[in-house]
Amino acid sequence: MALSRRTRHCLVLLLVSLALPPLGMATDPIGGYCSESGTSDAEINGKTRRRSINSVVSDLVAKAASNGGFATSSAGKGNNVFYGLAQCRGDVSASDCKACLVEAANYTLSFCHYASDSRMWYDYCFMRYKNANFIGQVDTRVDASVRIRKEENMDNPKTFQKVVAKTMDKAIAQAVATAGSAALGRVKEKYMTFVNIYGLSQCTRDLAPLACAQCLSTAVSDFGDICNAAEGCQIEYSTCWVRYEIYPFYFPLKTDGRATTDMTKYTKVVVH
Repeated sequence: MALSRRTRHCLVLLLVSLALPPLGMATDPIGGYCSESGTSDAEINGKTRRRSINSVVSDLVAKAASNGGFATSSAGKGNNVFYGLAQCRGDVSASDCKACLVEAANYTLSFCHYASDSRMWYDYCFMRYKNANFIGQVDTRVDASVRIRKEENMDNPKTFQKVVAKTMDKAIAQAVATAGSAALGRVKEKYMTFVNIYGLSQCTRDLAPLACAQCLSTAVSDFGDICNAAEGCQIEYSTCWVRYEIYPFYFPLKTDGRATTDMTKYTKVVVH
């Protein structure tokens, strides 16, 4: 667990399971963020405030599950107006998407205790609500979830990083070209014989193409310093996420339909 750089906010990076479960099963969050409310306990626990948040979260699950894995919502009046966004990774199935959203909704409410700003990252989905309108705005603050798979026997890290950059450039181009709809990029590039690099990038679908490009470029620019030629790296902001691996992890998988990642090889870090 890591401490936030802000005294009024807490960033909690949650433990991941030691191995990915079969597809369709719920997993723990990759990371979570709960702000302090900035209001009195009486207001935090007030029926009006809780009703607004509950309405937004339940609406996000219902809408996103029937709208291709994306939804925005708002509810409440005055100081208790809340805005929300939910999005599934663009390559997952509708059933996995819905299961992830239900898990995210339940965990968000129980873990953040109706804080004014809550965000939950999962492998398959992302959910957020806030007591302010954030829809359409790029958010690349440092309170993002980051996962790194430790490098093993990397003979030529510079060459590896060049292929990673090439892979992610193509993935970003795909995502930006479909911003507002899929906003998803999936690319495979050959690194060496029998070794490929798989890259994925995605923006939240409320972002315009330029904003999507800005978010993804910011995330990928961190690969050099943060990932340091690691064999796998994943960076997730509130409006976009990027990931690369040396095995197929996005769907459709060219394997037996199950990711076989040893999560003991991953390290979680917080960028300050």
